Amino acid sequence: MATASGIIEQETEVCSSNGICPKLDVYVWDMDETLILLNSLLKSSYAEAFNGRKDVQKGIEIGRAWENLILQICDDYFFYEKIENYNQPFLDAVVQYDDGRDLSGYDFNQDELGPPLDDTNKRKLAYRHRVIAQKYLQGLHTILDHDTIKLWDDLYDKTDAYTDRWLSSARAFLMECYGENKDAVSSVAFANTSTDITNAKYPHVNVLVTSGSLIPSLVKCLLFRLDRLITHENIYSSWDVGKHQCFRWIKERFNHPNVRFCVIGDGWEECQAAEIMKWPFVKIDPRPGTPHRFPGLTRSTVRHYFSVVYGSQKNNKDDEE
Repeated sequence: MATASGIIEQETEVCSSNGICPKLDVYVWDMDETLILLNSLLKSSYAEAFNGRKDVQKGIEIGRAWENLILQICDDYFFYEKIENYNQPFLDAVVQYDDGRDLSGYDFNQDELGPPLDDTNKRKLAYRHRVIAQKYLQGLHTILDHDTIKLWDDLYDKTDAYTDRWLSSARAFLMECYGENKDAVSSVAFANTSTDITNAKYPHVNVLVTSGSLIPSLVKCLLFRLDRLITHENIYSSWDVGKHQCFRWIKERFNHPNVRFCVIGDGWEECQAAEIMKWPFVKIDPRPGTPHRFPGLTRSTVRHYFSVVYGSQKNNKDDEE
C-alpha cells in the first residue's frame, strides 16, 4: 500500500528564504457526530437526548433520506458499487499506478476492474480515483440535475433547522479555524515557497480522518458543503488502517518547525490516537446545553486545548483573534 510520502517533501519546505517559518495549526477532524450528524439521527440518540423536545421519527426520516442520497450519488457518479471492496486510506494511495492516460474516451464499464488487485487493476482503480478527485474539485452542482440539487438543498436546510444549526455552525467553525480566506488552505498551496509567507496571514489546515470508507466520506463532504473547507487530499479513511496510522501520516506531511495539531471528535479511537501522538483532543458532546457541540464550540476553547499541550502563545497576534 502506498504511503503519503509522495507529498511529504513538498509539505516540509515552507520557511522563507530568511529562515522565518510561519505557525501552522492543523485541525484533525472526525466526521460523523462531529462535523455532521447522521448516525445519531438514524439511531434516534440525538433526538432522545432532548427528552421529548425533538420529534424522534422526524430525525430518523431525515437520517434515512441522507443515507439514500449518499448511496445514490456514490453509485451513480463515484464508482462506489464497483470499487467498494477496494477501499484506500486516501485518494493518492494508488497514484503511482496512474500512467496519466487521457480518460476522456475511457469506458469504465468495460475495463473489467476486479480481483485480484494486481498492478493492472490498481491502475484501473487509480484512473477512477483521478476522476473522483476531479469531480470533488468541480463540486456536485456540475454533475447533478436540477431536481436532485433541489432535493439536496431542501434536505440540508431541513436538517440544519432540526439540529438547531449544527451543520451551518460546524461549517462556520471550520472557516474560523483556517482564518479569513474563503477557500480551504490546500496543503500543496501551503508548500508553495514562492509566496511571501513573511507577510501572509498565518495559514491553518483542516484535515478529516473518518472511520468510514473513503468514497462515501468524500461524497458526505460534498453533500454537507465541506468541500471548499477540506480539500480532497486532506481526507483520510481509517477504515482499514486505524486512526493512529492516519495521524502518523498527517504528522509526516506537516512536518515543519512551528506546526501544532489538535484533534476534534466524539469517539474513543481518535481520543486514544491523539493521546499516543501527544496532541490535544477536544471531545464533542452532542447533548443539549453542553459547550463542546455545534453551535457552542469556540476558537477560545480550542486555543485553551492548544495551550495546555503546546504552551501559551500570548504574543502571537493570530491567537488573540
